[in-house]
Amino acid sequence: MAASKLKDILEKYKYPIIMLTVAGALLLFPTGTEAKSPASDEQLCFQDILSSTQGVGRALVLISENGVVVSCDGASNAKVRLDIIRAVSSYTGFSSDKITILKMEK
Repeated sequence: MAASKLKDILEKYKYPIIMLTVAGALLLFPTGTEAKSPASDEQLCFQDILSSTQGVGRALVLISENGVVVSCDGASNAKVRLDIIRAVSSYTGFSSDKITILKMEK
């Protein structure tokens, strides 16, 4: 009797069961995108380049989907800020209104 009910249920819900099984199997496959750490190697390299630029001094860089924040020693100098904005814009494609330059605390 139980086997008969199970067979009826499997026959009735055959396609939804197949779809759920396939969907579950697809979730097990990797997507090919690798999760990046908050400070990726690329971001750290860019930070090093900024730090080595004349007048910038120490620099920390945060790049997000919405913009870039740079904190550096030389932020009080207008020419240094402009150089940083140009470099960040060229590297990330963000316009200047999405880039913030902050003076680093000593």
